[in-house]
Amino acid sequence: MRLYTDVLVLGGGPAGAWAAIAAAGAAADVVLADKGYCGTSGATASGGNNLWYLPEDPDVRDAAMAEREAAGGGLTDRTWMTRVQEETYRQVNRLAGWGYRFPSDEHGRERRNTLQGPEYMRRMRGRVRRSGVRVLDHHPALELLTDSAGAVSGAAGLRRQEGWERYEVRAGAVVLATGGCAFLSGAFGLNVDTGDGHLMAAELGAELSGMEFSAVYGLSPAYGNHTKGLMMHYASYYEPDGTPIAFDAPGDARVRLARLAAEGRPVYARLDRAPPALRRLMRDSQPNYFLPLDKAGIDPFTTRYPVRFVYEGTVRGTGGLRIVDAGCATTVPGLYAAGDVATRELITGAASGGGSFNGAWAISSGTWAGAAAARFAAARGTPRGEPRANGRAGLRPAGDTGLSGADVVRAVQEEVLPLERNLFRDAEGLAASLASLDPLWERAKTGLAGTDGRTTLRAREAASLVAHARWMYRAALVREESRGVHLRDDRPERDPALRRRILTGGLDEVWTALDPVAPVGPPAVAGTGRTA
Repeated sequence: MRLYTDVLVLGGGPAGAWAAIAAAGAAADVVLADKGYCGTSGATASGGNNLWYLPEDPDVRDAAMAEREAAGGGLTDRTWMTRVQEETYRQVNRLAGWGYRFPSDEHGRERRNTLQGPEYMRRMRGRVRRSGVRVLDHHPALELLTDSAGAVSGAAGLRRQEGWERYEVRAGAVVLATGGCAFLSGAFGLNVDTGDGHLMAAELGAELSGMEFSAVYGLSPAYGNHTKGLMMHYASYYEPDGTPIAFDAPGDARVRLARLAAEGRPVYARLDRAPPALRRLMRDSQPNYFLPLDKAGIDPFTTRYPVRFVYEGTVRGTGGLRIVDAGCATTVPGLYAAGDVATRELITGAASGGGSFNGAWAISSGTWAGAAAARFAAARGTPRGEPRANGRAGLRPAGDTGLSGADVVRAVQEEVLPLERNLFRDAEGLAASLASLDPLWERAKTGLAGTDGRTTLRAREAASLVAHARWMYRAALVREESRGVHLRDDRPERDPALRRRILTGGLDEVWTALDPVAPVGPPAVAGTGRTA
């Protein structure tokens, strides 16, 4: 199958949906191709999240930015933070106008800073379809297409429900909204998030940023995989014998609990800090969290239950493709990035963007990328002629095949999923992991391939996981300090000289460099030479 369009959006989560709507609103012909079913697959559709939705009060918005600047280790950008606040406010109000029903407070005022994922994405799919967008469900993309000048001219992939046959969409511009990479850890709703877009972009020379800020794990019931953090705001933690686990400060809980888990010591939780009046609302807002506990006959508000850490990678982390202008263009002509596939350092810095910040970023970056892609396509026109297909590892092996995607995934997970290797980092451990991952990439480049459509998709996902792990650990090795979610046990202090974003890229040879664009912090206080 071959289609022609102005703008191709890859990914059907919130960022992809907003991008498609924006591009269609700019009079572009739009095709959206999703790995799963647009509106039901991915992190948002499986749960929901808060939003960085703030009233039009300059003091409130300034205070929110200052709080995030402190948490983000000084790597945020005030210009982008302001833009995201304004765009999110505008688009969420549009969402309300489309019929999304927000909950109300005791005064009858709508609370527009939270979204129920299934209902949100159901409405977004409907709006995408009503905007005239052609939606290709179950059409995972495998590679990007380029013209003779190197500009992106579409993508090719597989039609899962049509015998895994190949498809092509030739387009004047492409928006990547393919999500982050959770390394097939089993986190709830994240098995489609294997970083496919990052690999496709890197094959064209795209740059990434913030990949060291990827050591993000969520707490889940030990016999579940739901990692939404809202529940844990109301948790107390215990040793197996019921002894409470004390923390020096609230912010120490994540690291203290993770160290216990890394040592093999069981950790238990109980949601006993939740006020009785809130408990029914908690169940209604996140029913999937309670389902495995209910099946086990456990009331989590009164009974201790075991918890475990589940890796969430660059989905709740921060890093992704570097964007170079207000329209979320990447460093590759004709290619735009929105949502978790793009770096979120601009608004969240070195801290996790999970929840409200990532939710706001998906809305805003999707809107900007879709509109910018439509402008680019209008100026360029739909490319004709025969494009070049750029996929390599997992698609076009350079030597004898025989390496399976499942083997590669297991090898990567051994280096990435354990807390003691990824969350608690040091130079020796990072170098040891890279000593395994670098030759694994060479083997994947040479011998990784599928034998049919299904195994070809799995091979491509496996290649993406190897690439991600190498970008993460190379950047982590260069950032010789602890900042935000990046913890170096051998460099526990923050280094003021490293208040710069770290760029990375490359596949055969992974490179790193300091971003030439310095973070833009708060405005200077007049006459003092200090920042506010």
